[in-house]
Amino acid sequence: MAIRIVRLGAPRAENEGLRIGTVRRPPRGVPKAEFARRDFYDVWYPNLSPSQELVTEALHAESEKDWRGFVKKFKAEMAQHDASKSLDLLAALSHTANLSVGCYCKDEARCHRSVLRELLLKRGAEVV
Repeated sequence: MAIRIVRLGAPRAENEGLRIGTVRRPPRGVPKAEFARRDFYDVWYPNLSPSQELVTEALHAESEKDWRGFVKKFKAEMAQHDASKSLDLLAALSHTANLSVGCYCKDEARCHRSVLRELLLKRGAEVV
C-alpha cells in the first residue's frame, strides 16, 4: 500500500487507488462527470493546494530563490491545523490503502506536489 504522487490527467498506474486532486481549481472545459474518466481525479481536495496567492507566486518563480520562497510559504500553509491533519490522515492511509495525490504541473520539481511528497515522507507515509 502506498501513495503515488502524480500528474493529473496522466494515465493511471496499475493499482493506483483513489486519485485526489490537490489543486485550487478543477480542470477547465471538462464536465465534472468526466473528471475521473479522463484521469484527472476522483476526489477534489483543494485543502492541500497552495492558496491562490501562492499559486500565482509559483507560476512566476523564475529563479531558484523565487522557488525556495514559494516552498517556504507553502510549507507554512501546510503547517496550519486543517492541512496538517489532512497530511497526517493521508500518511496513515498510505499504510492500508493505495491512493494518489496530484496536480496539473508538467514538472514535479517545480510543483507543489514535490513539497507534498516531502511532507508526507516526513510523516512516515509510504510513497512510491
